[in-house]
Amino acid sequence: MKKLLLIPLLASGFFFGQNTQDAQALKKISTQILTQGEAYNDLHFLTKKIGNRLSGSPAYEKAVQWGAEQLKKAGAEKIWLQPVKVPVWERGTESLFIKTPSGTWTKMKMLSLGNSEGTQGKDLVGDLIMVNTLEEFNQLKESQVRDKIVFFNYIFRQDFIETFEGYSDAGKYRSSTASLVAKKGGKAVIVRSISTAVDDVPHTGGMHYDEGSKKIPAVALGPLGADRLAQLLKTSKVSAKLNSNCGMKGEKITHSVIGEIKGTLDQKVIAVGGHLDSWDVGEGAQDDGAGVVQSIEVIRTFKKLNIKPKHTIRAVLFANEENGNRGGETYADSLNVKKEPHLFALESDSGGYSPRGFGLAMTAEQSAQVKSWLPLFEPYGIQHINDSYPGTDIIPMKKYGVALAGLIPDSQRYFDLHHSESDVFEAVNRRELLLGATVMTQLIYMIDQHW
Repeated sequence: MKKLLLIPLLASGFFFGQNTQDAQALKKISTQILTQGEAYNDLHFLTKKIGNRLSGSPAYEKAVQWGAEQLKKAGAEKIWLQPVKVPVWERGTESLFIKTPSGTWTKMKMLSLGNSEGTQGKDLVGDLIMVNTLEEFNQLKESQVRDKIVFFNYIFRQDFIETFEGYSDAGKYRSSTASLVAKKGGKAVIVRSISTAVDDVPHTGGMHYDEGSKKIPAVALGPLGADRLAQLLKTSKVSAKLNSNCGMKGEKITHSVIGEIKGTLDQKVIAVGGHLDSWDVGEGAQDDGAGVVQSIEVIRTFKKLNIKPKHTIRAVLFANEENGNRGGETYADSLNVKKEPHLFALESDSGGYSPRGFGLAMTAEQSAQVKSWLPLFEPYGIQHINDSYPGTDIIPMKKYGVALAGLIPDSQRYFDLHHSESDVFEAVNRRELLLGATVMTQLIYMIDQHW
């Protein structure tokens, strides 16, 4: 009986000692980043000296060179550019006027949706009809939609505590309504921005056309602008005049940026990344400059603390997440071509706010192990580790059996500025950004030590 009791006691002592050792290592990582981390300064340069950087644009090419230089300064031992063929979309000039009951034309703040076709610089004029939901639209006859401009006034649901649920719920109004309206003969689509803000700032974002569908223009209004238009339509007949020059300009080769530290035990890869591209408004600070500089900080911290990883630690600055995800797809396919075994990939693409959790997509056994580390992460703001969607850039790796995770920051303010002119450096808090980089580096460390 004494022998049987000895085994769990020894095991308990081993795990207690291991946890203490891990806790000490995680504290060193935290102290290094919070006192000497450079992610905030990196973000300032990326946003203020380069600015917004839609893939395919000259600004994006500047960001590629910047990313390679920063990875070198951070201590990456090998750096390369991975070619990615991306769509080239340009906004050009654009305007939207609403004809009020008095007969005057009033200019509205608007943004064309990303990937939308415009009016080729010609005025597109039509009467407006409003629906609040897709269900309402589906009940309309073709005769009611033909030659009309349809306004989808779907309001971001406030009952979701986790705002990404609200974003997913409203996303279809941005992404797919243009083709639905075109099939019924409509001229154009106006959508209420997917925003939690109470302001008149429009938000752009990706949309797509169904194969074979007529490509009609699609634009977004800010929340207050949408409110004003909705109120007018309740009592009056309203016309709109849209003029835009946006559209696709073919494809081109650009690059994702990759840097790594070689492992001492084997060449299995642990990847961490964010997407280098942004939309062409604002500065792309939260989306996803934050994830980019946090990923570079992981490499920098391993080198600064002289941590010799067992596995190769690789930072990937992905191209083209916003309007195609070609960077993520290309990287995942390269795993198969190069036969590079990947243990794990972590993504940061939910903003640089205070970290609250991790979302896992991995085997049940792997998930249970990572969840068992929650007490180690709680001092750094992590409240939950759950099974959920890990991120757009890394999800293509799932088909190759790679364990995935996404950083989950506090989400309450993210959709106030997502895909809008409000996404600027000044909206990022240094402490929150560095704390996010801290828990990312800590998780990479734990995976490297225990897998």
